[in-house]
Amino acid sequence: MNAPVKIDTDTMSKGPTPADLTITVRDERFNRGTSPNRWWAGDAFGTAWHNALSATFPRGEAFFIEAVKAHRDGADPQLAAEIRAFVKQEINHTREHIAFNRLAEDHGYDIKAIDKRVEQMLALTKDRPVIVNLAATMALEHYTAMMAAEFLANPKHFEKADPEVRAMWEWHAVEEIEHKGVAFDTYLHATKDWTKWRRWKLRSLMMLIVSFNFFRNRWTDTLELLAQDGIKSWKAKMGLLKYLLVTPGVVRRIFPAWLAYFRPNFHPWDHDDRELIGKYEGEFEAALLPAE
Repeated sequence: MNAPVKIDTDTMSKGPTPADLTITVRDERFNRGTSPNRWWAGDAFGTAWHNALSATFPRGEAFFIEAVKAHRDGADPQLAAEIRAFVKQEINHTREHIAFNRLAEDHGYDIKAIDKRVEQMLALTKDRPVIVNLAATMALEHYTAMMAAEFLANPKHFEKADPEVRAMWEWHAVEEIEHKGVAFDTYLHATKDWTKWRRWKLRSLMMLIVSFNFFRNRWTDTLELLAQDGIKSWKAKMGLLKYLLVTPGVVRRIFPAWLAYFRPNFHPWDHDDRELIGKYEGEFEAALLPAE
């Protein structure tokens, strides 16, 4: 079955992916019981923001998987192993966010509108070039990696959250850091015959488009969930702005990492933050899947 997958990159020239990188599939399960309504420290804004994010993951991660798999032909053995491990991790993430979303619905939150909006947006990608879908995936994977690093580096983000919900987000964050270079390395493989300018132009343009859509839609989604919680109008908007930009200020804190994406020679592993994985690894040892 699935296994911890060591990616030997000694013979690879696709980027500064660590030579001793290990991508591990952790078969964890969370949120099969109950949790508080406002699980994020009793705070409606943190709860709504993360519920809105989670509502996008099942369809979104299926899209990521297909976008990466579409370019695996001709990949060297090391990159092929990266892609297999990436797919296995993302499948597990999808399963756990389905369970989490069901828990949110059990608390009375209607997230069907969010799911429908994601479905409609993804329908627009069906007829566009697959390399564009990969570039979009690459940008969104950078978002997940940035937020994952922030959440793990600053435990205060989830310090007072429901313990099982916190464990789920930490588990997801660990694996997002671990596979943060896979879509990027796949893009380098798929565009190996392109000029550096053409590569940079597409990935930078897609990051701008993705960023606009990401914040526009997550803002709308979160406000809708806050309205369901009885928080509306300027109170909802000001509270959400404070959460995102001030305390804990996740968007403000990830901005330098977002800006770095536009460097011509950027690679996700320019910053090796695997020490963050080590902070939480012991919590998931019982869930490691057996070797193939």
